[in-house]
Amino acid sequence: MNRSMHLSLRAGERIFINGAVLRVDRKVTIELLNDATFLLENHVLQVEEAATPLRQLYFVAQAMLIDPSSSDKARTMFRDLQTATRQSFENENILSGLASVSELIEAGRTFDALKILRSLFSTENDVLTGGATKAPTQAA
Repeated sequence: MNRSMHLSLRAGERIFINGAVLRVDRKVTIELLNDATFLLENHVLQVEEAATPLRQLYFVAQAMLIDPSSSDKARTMFRDLQTATRQSFENENILSGLASVSELIEAGRTFDALKILRSLFSTENDVLTGGATKAPTQAA
């Protein structure tokens, strides 16, 4: 059974669907009638925002969705970066999240992996600012 998904966009907002970038000129609701890989503009991390290990992982993972034609390269880069990131953190929440993210990426569920990474940003911030378990021991 196919489920449709309704997405509401504001005027001028962009959405990335299966590698295509769409911008709407007015408030609109889009109904996706089949499976599609998409990112809403407010979930897209800009390169200058990828300043921490988890945000760098997020940036590489989002590249898999935004540019499917180069997802194999991005997946390889993601694996390498994730290995370095796992080795640099001791925080159990982050390590557990990274294990889940790895499984999701390998299963082709990149969007779900991005949701987990986003949920870890505040914990990472706490770690990096000394508010939680030990900060990374090396740059990822």
